[in-house]
Amino acid sequence: MKINPVVWFEIYVEDMARATAFYEKVLNLKLEDMSDPTDLSMQMRGFPSDMQSHGTGGALVKTEGMKPGGSNVVLYFGCEDCSVEEGRAEPAGGKVVQSKMSIGEFGFCSLVNDTEGNTIGLHSMK
Repeated sequence: MKINPVVWFEIYVEDMARATAFYEKVLNLKLEDMSDPTDLSMQMRGFPSDMQSHGTGGALVKTEGMKPGGSNVVLYFGCEDCSVEEGRAEPAGGKVVQSKMSIGEFGFCSLVNDTEGNTIGLHSMK
């Protein structure tokens, strides 16, 4: 078992510049642009992390359909192959929101709702 099973989080924002300035100032760090230049519907600024050693990473995200506040923080749990844990979600009373999809060099992810309606992410490199 991993010491820290959480490998990724997203904090949804309305104003990327304002949010980036806040986190960089409060945490005294520099966020890295992770936006896909071919997808203008989403902006991302990543927190420093080491994905290879499963150091928890995350990003500010501005995208349609996800508003800041409430319960819009998604934590991603590390898996060997996220399709395995995704397959366990519905039998355990949850719901698959987004089946396993590629996120390029960053591996694969799935999104599921838990029994309380919270969305969590599952992440794997294969």
